[in-house]
Amino acid sequence: MSWLVQSLNSSIGKKFVMAVTGICLILFLIIHLAGNLTLFIGPKTFDGYVHTLEVVKPLIRVIEVILGLIFIFHIFNGTKLWLENRKAKSTKYKVNAASENSSIFSRFMFQTGSIVFIFLIIHLVTFWAAFNFTGHPETKAFEFYQIVVYWFQNEIYAGFYIFAMILLGFHLNHGFQSAFQTFGWNNSKYFPLIQKLGTLYAIIMAVGFASIPIYFLITGGN
Repeated sequence: MSWLVQSLNSSIGKKFVMAVTGICLILFLIIHLAGNLTLFIGPKTFDGYVHTLEVVKPLIRVIEVILGLIFIFHIFNGTKLWLENRKAKSTKYKVNAASENSSIFSRFMFQTGSIVFIFLIIHLVTFWAAFNFTGHPETKAFEFYQIVVYWFQNEIYAGFYIFAMILLGFHLNHGFQSAFQTFGWNNSKYFPLIQKLGTLYAIIMAVGFASIPIYFLITGGN
């Protein structure tokens, strides 16, 4: 068992964990966005979608625990890698070389990830808590569509949501490519396609999620 711990604590091991957890989160975001897009159809469709999830709540709870662990491993290993990279780039020469040879997406992965993490905490405190425990902030009713309307009519909350989704797009653009690089798909034959797919995926996720608060800010949910 010690060999596994040592392997996962190595630089390659941490990158592998980042890649695996990153791919899991990439898949989760696709499913999550698909469910959220039912908001555009109307309250009956969205509330029906949420009630469908309620039917399999024990399974959802298990998935939430697994997702939580995936997030923890991803954040923990990402932070350790960032600290190790900073230590390795302590000399001026290495810092300058990093700026010349890396993209803006890779240089700010920790910063974009940190802001997205702050957003995630706020998102859990607002939507997840309201959907599962507290209900609507004013009426206390479990009217899921109206909970979304309430929060997205708050310009500060909606603005931060949109800002976080833009940063998420930047984070995903590099993370998608980095994950496949870790799996060895960084050759000249496949990697250009991986780069294009990563950029397309990042744009779809950022625009898809950000479009929701924009819609509610403009229409008020009506």
